[in-house]
Amino acid sequence: MNNTFLSTRLTAGAQVTPVENGWRLSIPPGAAGAYRWAQLDDYMDLPRKAFRHVAPLALSLRARVSAQGLPGTWGFGLWNDPFSMGLGVGGARRRLPALPQTAWFFHASDDNYLSLRDDLPANGMLMGVFQAAQLPAWSLLPAAPLLAGLVLPPLARRMRRAARWLVKEDSARLELDFTAWHEYRLEWRAEGVRFAVDGEMRFETRLSPRGRMGLVLWVDNQFAAFRPDGQVRLGTQANPVEAWLEITNVEW
Repeated sequence: MNNTFLSTRLTAGAQVTPVENGWRLSIPPGAAGAYRWAQLDDYMDLPRKAFRHVAPLALSLRARVSAQGLPGTWGFGLWNDPFSMGLGVGGARRRLPALPQTAWFFHASDDNYLSLRDDLPANGMLMGVFQAAQLPAWSLLPAAPLLAGLVLPPLARRMRRAARWLVKEDSARLELDFTAWHEYRLEWRAEGVRFAVDGEMRFETRLSPRGRMGLVLWVDNQFAAFRPDGQVRLGTQANPVEAWLEITNVEW
């Protein structure tokens, strides 16, 4: 593990505190309507072309959370920070948006719907990969006015189907007691990604993200949903008590 490049992101009241061989990332209790977020990453001030990780790479760690059905999202893995604002309601950064490249364990509460395909899981604990066309960020700017069409479900349904041509995905849902310690491992190779838990292979895909990615470990209270019926929702959820994610023994 190399902590040299890991940086902390926090909203008010959130904390990242050291534990033996790792950290506890926690967000305070609160109502819906306010974004709460704790994160460690190694890409905070870098342009995407300077992100630190390329295939082949293996990431392993131990993790547990404070409750089985936490609101919002939490997880760990690799991505290209495509939206430059978390999943939609985080603080804006300096990078232009891009199409998503990801390989991660991503837990999403029921209010989330995070798949462009109707035959893949869209919430719960997802072992997931997004592979997108590598287009320059400026080439996406002419499409920005089309985002207004997301408020119209018939047009949003067509846009969702069209997005599948640019963004490929594969995923599987993982069922565990996430409040107990488990060992998670992902292996990112040019020919695909493998996901294992407690030494047992749980999911393998031939889909592989393209380009460089950053390491991200986080917990927050936000949700994002782009449903098959064309309904689009973004927001935050209440967490009546403190929510936390503990991570130890990170190796890559």
